Amino acid sequence: MRPDSARTSKGEQTRALIIDKALELFRERGYEQTTMRAIADRSGLALGNAYYYFHSKAQLILAFYDRTLDEHRAAVVSALERESDLKARLLEVMRAKITTIDPFHEFAGALFKTAADPRSPLNPFSRESEPVRLESVALFATVVEGSNVRVPKDLKAELPYLLWLYHMGIILFWIHDSSPERARTNLLVDRTVDLVVRLIRLASHPLMRPVRKAALGLVAELKRI
Repeated sequence: MRPDSARTSKGEQTRALIIDKALELFRERGYEQTTMRAIADRSGLALGNAYYYFHSKAQLILAFYDRTLDEHRAAVVSALERESDLKARLLEVMRAKITTIDPFHEFAGALFKTAADPRSPLNPFSRESEPVRLESVALFATVVEGSNVRVPKDLKAELPYLLWLYHMGIILFWIHDSSPERARTNLLVDRTVDLVVRLIRLASHPLMRPVRKAALGLVAELKRI
């Protein structure tokens, strides 16, 4: 292994360690009560070294978002290669999302108090979370593009973002779901995916073009505000 490769690998391991230890502390103490010094101590690092990798707790959470997205994408690769039916593809992606984030259910509930603040960098709609948001939208674009459903160009341009919004609504429900093994969330996913695909097919019908155009115009206007 080349020296620079070894340094990169060690740096990635250190980053992963800091994230893991930070998540432990966030679960134990909550996000607001956890300090960067406590994270550095739990990681066995000097405070300056911890700050070298992450300038703030918010950066750690954004890195956590990125990690869960990577795990989500990895979990659906084979299904998206195998399936062409839109309903099957979307169902696989939504089920995999809940599965990959479920170990963090209790933590997500505590984090929501901070992330729900529109001014917080942890808000899913914030400028700071934009890179992860765009990559997640891109995953839903892959769901649509690899399916056998013909979607009009105007709808196809906005559909990945609309599906991302739908999945954020499911996550919000999951955060508040106290049923055993999140049974209510899984039921909601199964039932709503069918409805979403039916709406996509209906909206794609030529006779729905005027309604579709008006709805997409509203979406575009809201995104500009």
